[in-house]
Parts: sequence; structure tokens; C-alpha cells
Amino acid sequence: MMRILGVIPARLGSTRLPQKPLQPLAGEPLVTRVARRVAEFGVVDELVVATDAAEVCRVVERAGLEAVLTKPGHQSGTARVAEVAGRPEYQGYGRILNVQGDEPFIDRAAIEGALEQLDRGADIGTAAAPLAGDDAADRARVKVVFDQNGRALYFSRARIPHVEGSGARDATPYWLHLGIYAYTRAALLRWVALAPTPLEGAERLEQLRPLGHGMSIGVAQLAEPAQPGVDTAEDLKRAEALWITLEVNR
Repeated sequence: MMRILGVIPARLGSTRLPQKPLQPLAGEPLVTRVARRVAEFGVVDELVVATDAAEVCRVVERAGLEAVLTKPGHQSGTARVAEVAGRPEYQGYGRILNVQGDEPFIDRAAIEGALEQLDRGADIGTAAAPLAGDDAADRARVKVVFDQNGRALYFSRARIPHVEGSGARDATPYWLHLGIYAYTRAALLRWVALAPTPLEGAERLEQLRPLGHGMSIGVAQLAEPAQPGVDTAEDLKRAEALWITLEVNR
């Protein structure tokens, strides 16, 4: 079995939620909440937070977790992950798992499902969860459509698939794309070497680059709805309330 390196990219300069990795979620920085959750599943052999900010590194290391300071100019989380995977100390990992630093409720099934897509021959693995039709119009929630074999056809911030007629819309399944990717080392290096595509720029979705160049993305389909990631201050308030509820009910 190939060893798995888990990387959590955490950029400090978010425009929609300033200093997002350091924003408190139930009394602890968001980035360490995500890292602890991924670590407790025991799926990866090593876990590291990849950030462009020394302040994030200090916070992560004070929490007893591993952090790497990366170059500041990366345009995507995948590029940041690739820098970490390319370092000499991480050369022994054949598979890399990227869990975005704003996914505090990421599920074990999503992680295992994304990795399983690599076993099924996909270049890249990811995961999606059922999404209510009323939420499909929310542009902060990225949607995915896939073929009969579970391979991604397209990702969009718009409601996809587009449905004519309200009755048909109510019966149409929508899928929320979760902030997770699994790659073989070769697929990760290929992704970051590809030229940007017009669709990637139009949607501002990095996963449209490998898809546009013919790489396959396998989508693990979760049985239950999932909580979206934290992109805005409103998302953080919602996540705080949910986290407290879950803690009380443990």
C-alpha cells in the first residue's frame, strides 16, 4: 500500500473572510479544528498544514500539529499542496490527500471515498453529497454533475443541472462538491504543470483545469447531506452553532 500524505492548504489572505484560518470556531482556530478532525480519522500516515503565513504556522505548531511555510504566490490550494509534496522529506508518499482548510465537518466517508476513486483508476478522487434543490442556487456551494460511472463531467457555482420547470426541478438530484481531493503523486504533478483554462477562470474553480485537459476526476457519492465549508462570516456563525450542538449531544 502506498503511504498517504495529508495536506491542509490554509491561505491567510481570503477576501470573503479575512484571516479565515485563524478565525475561532468554538474557541479554537478554524485551521486546527480541521486538522484535528482529519487526524482523528487515522486515514493518512502524516498530516501537515501548508500555509503562506508564519502566524498560521505558529498557531498550528502550538497546537501540537505540523505546519509548513510555503511560497506566497500560489493561485490555488492544489499548487500549495504540490509544493509540500515536492519537498525531500515528503518524497516517500505515493498518494496525497488535500483537505481544504475550511472544511471543519469533513466526513471520514468523504476522505475514504476520494481515495477509493484512485483505486478505481481515476487520476483524481473527490467526493460529493446530496444537496437540496433550494440550496442549489447558492453560488457559494459548488455543484458537480457526473456520468454513470461516477466520473465528473462539470463543476459549477451555478445550479447544475439546469432544469426546465419547477416540478422537474424538485425531483432533480443536486450534488454538493466537498473540499477534498486525492491524487497520485504523478497526477498531482501533472495537474500543476497544466495551463489554465478559460472555464477555470470563468467559474474560479481550480478543478476545471485538469478536467478541461482530459484528466479524470472520480466522485465518491455520499449517502447523506453534508455541511458546506466556511467561506463567509455567515458560514462561520452557522458552523459555530452546529459545532456547539454536536458537542452538547456527544
